[in-house]
Amino acid sequence: MNLIIPMAGRGSRLRPHTLTIPKPLLPIAGKPMVQRLVEDIAASLPEKIEEIAFVVGDFGQEVENRLCDIARQLGAVGRIYRQNAPLGVGHAIYCARESMTGRCMIAFSDTLFRATFAFDPDEDGIIWVKSVPDPVSFGVVKVSEDNVITDFVEKSPVFISDLAIVGIYYIRNGQQLRDELAYMLDNDIKDKGEFQLTTALEGLKQKGLRFRPANIEEWLDCGNKDNVLATNRRMLELKHQEEELIDESAEVIDSVIIPPCSIGAGAVVRNSVIGPFVSVGSNSGLHRSVISSSIVQSETVIHNANLINSLIGNNVDYSGEASEISLGDYSKM
Repeated sequence: MNLIIPMAGRGSRLRPHTLTIPKPLLPIAGKPMVQRLVEDIAASLPEKIEEIAFVVGDFGQEVENRLCDIARQLGAVGRIYRQNAPLGVGHAIYCARESMTGRCMIAFSDTLFRATFAFDPDEDGIIWVKSVPDPVSFGVVKVSEDNVITDFVEKSPVFISDLAIVGIYYIRNGQQLRDELAYMLDNDIKDKGEFQLTTALEGLKQKGLRFRPANIEEWLDCGNKDNVLATNRRMLELKHQEEELIDESAEVIDSVIIPPCSIGAGAVVRNSVIGPFVSVGSNSGLHRSVISSSIVQSETVIHNANLINSLIGNNVDYSGEASEISLGDYSKM
């Protein structure tokens, strides 16, 4: 099975943090968001992931190498495809058309989920959904009494259904989806000015394919700073009993760690109180500080600070009084 991950978006709502790295590489509970996503999907799939296709923008060779490393850690081959223009999610997926063979999963990397991704691989397709109170901002599906999707609708201004498409899909025959996407692009078939995946799925449905919905338990948004911190908090709650979140090379000196927290390799915590719900990146130093419900990324130094609900980038030098702040990479304050 191949896994396709479109992640070429600019992450504008999370600037300045996405000016230097793509949003899916922001850390959640000590690991990049996209790594959390693929690990959770792989853990419950009915078969091994052979290849992970990342559809990226111009993020640079270092980012592409990191993505391929994430694939290798799961025993898969990583492939990089580029989307050079923001023409919609259907176009983004088609950029990875060489990987659309056989059974395929598609997963968007800007949100995390709690779900069991177990399903019958002989189904034509599975679309994961979540009931939401205000579906106007989402693509939605309508479902028949025998649990078959009857309609795909992209962000309707009038109520169609409250079953929002969360961004995870299974297609038994990737070639069929590839051909449908190619037809859509060749004939310039757009919805709301973009090439939509739902248009291609609707076309496949009209050709006789049967898609079924599957529910997720939790949908964890990472669209802005507060949502990233809330998702970090929830993932720390979920993972602290499954994983060792404090690296053995981290030094905790005359300090108190209030779990759950994640502390990366080579980090030093000295004369501080850290937690709960704090993630600290590799080789960062926290000195004489009190920090809770925050993310501190790698190679950062914080001293004499009292932080809560803060998102601190890489290579930051911060000293200050009680604050709730958002600081991008290479800042000094």
